[in-house]
Amino acid sequence: MRPPCPAAGTHARRRSAAAPEDAAQWAAVIPEDNRFESDPEELLPEDPGLPADWEVGVPDPGDPADVARLTDLLRAHEKSGRGWADASEVDVLVEVSERGLRMRENVLVRDGDGVIRAWGGVHDRSVGRMLYVHVVDRTLPDDLASRCSEVLFAWAEGQAREVGSARGLDVQQIDTGAFADDERQHRWLEGAAYKRVRTWWQMSRPVTPDEADLVPSPERWEREGVVFRQVRRDGGVGMPDEDDLRAVHEVLESAFTDHFNSSEETFEEFVHRVREDPGHRWDHWWIAEIVDGDEPEPAGALVGTVLDGSDGPDGSYVSYLGVLESARGRGVAKGLLNTIIADAAGRGRDRVGLEVDADSPTGAEGLYVAMGWRTKYVTESWHRDVPLTD
Repeated sequence: MRPPCPAAGTHARRRSAAAPEDAAQWAAVIPEDNRFESDPEELLPEDPGLPADWEVGVPDPGDPADVARLTDLLRAHEKSGRGWADASEVDVLVEVSERGLRMRENVLVRDGDGVIRAWGGVHDRSVGRMLYVHVVDRTLPDDLASRCSEVLFAWAEGQAREVGSARGLDVQQIDTGAFADDERQHRWLEGAAYKRVRTWWQMSRPVTPDEADLVPSPERWEREGVVFRQVRRDGGVGMPDEDDLRAVHEVLESAFTDHFNSSEETFEEFVHRVREDPGHRWDHWWIAEIVDGDEPEPAGALVGTVLDGSDGPDGSYVSYLGVLESARGRGVAKGLLNTIIADAAGRGRDRVGLEVDADSPTGAEGLYVAMGWRTKYVTESWHRDVPLTD
């Protein structure tokens, strides 16, 4: 499945605190064990090229000082790359918490005083695709910053070999991101043999209260043989119907098969990963079904999340939107987008965000622009393929 541009290296949006849910019911819907190497020293040379009193280690998610420092580094990374910062400790905990580490691993570089100066993170995203976070202190002199960067790249390459070998692959892709205007990150990526492969528009659309009437009801409505509805939940408030979740997964897998960098993701991996997002809500999952045949047929799906407004209203975000080729031309995508807009308006939110592949031949951006979305900033995907055979 092709997700949006990786947050690795960009952390494009701020997410709100997670909603409580019945974790016990979904305890079995988890991916396999972590495939990474947890000891950084196993992946780095004895002398990684850092000052003698600097150390390489891992973060302690239970230490407020570590989490706060990583948040500061991430915010400085965002501000330098796009002009403003909105990352929070919630974003950091997605990467370093015990729950996040089911599919992730992290490394830190600390100076002689124990201050964290660099942070690398890897995410076993799907078959052959490893996301990579690369954040270095913006206040370091160039030579020290470059040394830290080289350590992170070497560690990431080692992790690529670990995860790729565990999956039985010949080649493991490292997929990281950068803001379009981050010249330092571009220079380092090029020096480490990464290639810029894609550009992404991060778009936003204002929402007004009257748009709550765009559709009859975000919970369920119908137009010209297509039903748009939320995934079924017990009593409308409980846990979701597994068949509905599997239908969403199958639609997205099929819809993105021919898209850029599409890779296979199991149902268990998909549900686990999406639930990691602190903005995740079960009532932000929608299915579009064709109902003018003998049986309803899933034709489209939209998975949304909550955007934290901090000092203002929250927003909604389109994490995934997919329509089967067989259903295109029936207004499925527009209907799903109108549904999340109406839902956001009904909840008192002021915007809906999404991400668009600027290089896609489908021309999907035309629909978004026509519906009011505008580009807020631009990110990029950078890849490196690590061969795992001699």
